[in-house]
Amino acid sequence: MPTRQLEFDNAALAARLFGPHNANLTILAEKAGVDVQSRGGTVTLTAPEGEDLDLAASVLAQLYDLARTGKDVFPQDVDCAVRILAREPDASLRKIFQDVVYAASPRKQIAAKTLTQRDYLAAIRENDMVFGVGPAGTGKTYLAVAMAVAALTRREVKRIILTRPAVEAGEKLGFLPGDLADKVNPYLRPLYDALHDMLDFQKVTEMLETGIIEVAPLAFMRGRTLNDAFVILDEAQNTTREQMKMFLTRLGFGSKAVVTGDVTQIDLPAHSRSGLLEAREVLRGVTGLAFIHFSDEDVIRHPLVGRIVQAYDRFDRGRFDQSQNPPKDKA
Repeated sequence: MPTRQLEFDNAALAARLFGPHNANLTILAEKAGVDVQSRGGTVTLTAPEGEDLDLAASVLAQLYDLARTGKDVFPQDVDCAVRILAREPDASLRKIFQDVVYAASPRKQIAAKTLTQRDYLAAIRENDMVFGVGPAGTGKTYLAVAMAVAALTRREVKRIILTRPAVEAGEKLGFLPGDLADKVNPYLRPLYDALHDMLDFQKVTEMLETGIIEVAPLAFMRGRTLNDAFVILDEAQNTTREQMKMFLTRLGFGSKAVVTGDVTQIDLPAHSRSGLLEAREVLRGVTGLAFIHFSDEDVIRHPLVGRIVQAYDRFDRGRFDQSQNPPKDKA
């Protein structure tokens, strides 16, 4: 069976790369399909296929290079590195992981973790309007908020506006208890969570009170022109065609807009067509905007979550097989 040995010149740095109890090597073995053995600063890789060895060796070499810069390497970084280099073997992990969008603190830096995220960030920088379309967990909204906070910090915009349509699972706001703020806040909570992950609580509170940051239902955008703002429309699959057109025509001078949504999670009534679906057709080829499509490969999960999902999939397949082929009674 093909084997490859890697020697790392700094045993202490290699230990940091390998992770506590070799947790990072365990993820590498699982994701790249190789057997990994370590001794001091030496790693031995074994796999039936030479391509798997190439992939695993490239992941370790590039992550070691990143560790030299002072970056801590976590299991999710190994997972992301395997996925990136499996799709694009010549990709530079340093360029991708060190393209920091926003540093919430010296130890919390927000950067791309997949090739699609890299393209998404580049599109936001280069265009005044970007659509990020794909499943939950791909970082569409989180990265857009990070770009907005970074633009505000650099004074490229004067305010951030975050909005969502208050329509989910057919629930009507009028039936919910409380005043308007109480009714809409549950729908806007994910946007608040992203803000609080990047800025301290007091700063977010002050910016909300002064209007530098505004978090509001989509209906509040009607009749406004949004100048010098970074505007994010989240859960756009739940807009009607009229709401989407209304939002897209709010953009003013000096502003950027990012529209995010998952077309597999539409909660509109059956007779209503999603404004996001229509926008993909209507705006195809329009200059100044871009569509970035995420896939399941871009979902960033804790490695344990991935294993839990796989376990449920195996369980469901086994239950399906039993239902199709029930055991025969013994005579």
